[in-house]
Amino acid sequence: MSKLNIQSFQLGPLQTNCYLLTDESGERGVIIDPGMGPKRLLERIESIHIEAILLTHAHFDHMGGVDEVRKAKGCPVYIHDLEAEWLVNAQLNGSMRWKDVTPPLTTDPAEYALDEGQTLELIGHKFSVMHTPGHSPGSISLLCGSDLFSGDVLFRSSIGRTDLPGGRERDLYDSIRLKLFKLPDDVTVYSGHGPKTTIGFEKANNPFVGLQR
Repeated sequence: MSKLNIQSFQLGPLQTNCYLLTDESGERGVIIDPGMGPKRLLERIESIHIEAILLTHAHFDHMGGVDEVRKAKGCPVYIHDLEAEWLVNAQLNGSMRWKDVTPPLTTDPAEYALDEGQTLELIGHKFSVMHTPGHSPGSISLLCGSDLFSGDVLFRSSIGRTDLPGGRERDLYDSIRLKLFKLPDDVTVYSGHGPKTTIGFEKANNPFVGLQR
């Protein structure tokens, strides 16, 4: 399998991690969670064929750049069905609640749905979809080889918040312990905010869900 190249962009006022994944040639790409103000991302992908936008969930800081990127590159959007309506409803995606941070945000509906157990074949790689609710009902994590894109489910030494509409603490713990922590220790975790980590580090050290507790 060809090498997966990963580049991150911190976008918008909440410094949301957007990931650009490209194949070995650098000519084909996938974007995960294009946040608000994606100017630097758009400049970077000008000459890249983008095969898909994959959304780990539909909170405004993760989907705020979808409209600009989709119109610029003509690429389809994938999201879990439980949050499909969030893209078209500013109340559901939270942008109506954070008026000091962003104007109301909406975009056209997604072209494709994501769900547990699904495998996507994009840019010469296979992406396994894991439904990992808790931070939001339709949160998903994407595993590509030994790289995991966890959205706002698992962070380095932290976990996603569950006090937003649709969040549920019990679901979040189950998603992490029963799904993500079943992955090999050497899997690298690329989170929705902050630095990357590994499954092994979080199992041993995460103060919220570490297995040492």
